Amino acid sequence: MPRHLRIEYPGAIYHVMSRGDRRDPIFLDDGDCHDFLKTLAEACQKTGFQMHAFCLMKNHFHLVVETPEGNLVAGMRWLLSTYSNRFNHRHDQCGHVFSGRYKALVVDGSNSGYLRTVCDYTHLNPVRAGMLPAESRLLEYPWSSFGFYLTDPKHRPHWLRVDRLLGEHGIATDTASGRLEFERRMESRRTGEGDASPWKGLRRGWCLGTSEFKKGLLERMHGHLGPNHSGAMNQEAGRMQAEAIIAKELRRLGWKEGELNRRAKSDPAKVELAAKLSQETTLTIGWIAQRLNMGTRNTLSTNLQKRKGANE
Repeated sequence: MPRHLRIEYPGAIYHVMSRGDRRDPIFLDDGDCHDFLKTLAEACQKTGFQMHAFCLMKNHFHLVVETPEGNLVAGMRWLLSTYSNRFNHRHDQCGHVFSGRYKALVVDGSNSGYLRTVCDYTHLNPVRAGMLPAESRLLEYPWSSFGFYLTDPKHRPHWLRVDRLLGEHGIATDTASGRLEFERRMESRRTGEGDASPWKGLRRGWCLGTSEFKKGLLERMHGHLGPNHSGAMNQEAGRMQAEAIIAKELRRLGWKEGELNRRAKSDPAKVELAAKLSQETTLTIGWIAQRLNMGTRNTLSTNLQKRKGANE
């Protein structure tokens, strides 16, 4: 099964989600929820994790976690293994508690609204799951961080950081009036929970952010992706590498981007560029043909074969 490469760096933010093995419950009662939050607090103490949001559901959990020390993998390994041991001991069970790898979507935290998106998604999870009656306030769900956002700071866990999410909601100060405004905004979001489109980027893909943010992540991954990693990651990394090659060759040739459309499909310089892309990236002939305006993949393959024969 292809897997996403774990991207770690100081200050990285992730939306983390993990399900129970075979989608079985990981929280059988309130005691398990208390145990998980106790374990999460210990993990934050050990790793320096800062939580922006969390939500515990019956068979999965969501965390929005910032890693000042760039240590997501070590911290999550400790959290999941420790909770699994405690869960099995408490219920006199053995074996896996969680199913495979946890999902970790890398989130752009540059005040562009992406942190707000994942935190709102996390806090509204009980609504999407039908676990809150329409007349109940969102804060009545006991196993998310939303209620802590509405309390005085002295009653919050020290590892829960609220300033960044409030800021992305346009709430400058953590005051009683600011907290009421935050609740009003979130309650107004409940009516749109039937529309899945705002959350599509969270459920698929490997990062959430601007194109520049994604480009920076791809640069971090360069040289670290293997065939066992996600096809989407490999494709995006390949496209970034290809665009860098194209830009360099256009500068060398003294061409503008429009030259690729103006010149013939069999232009010798374009054929040379296509050969370079074919040799130095994992992109398909079809992608290269389309990007360089060289006709179909068959047309480009023919031109590449002619080039190879001329050079032998």
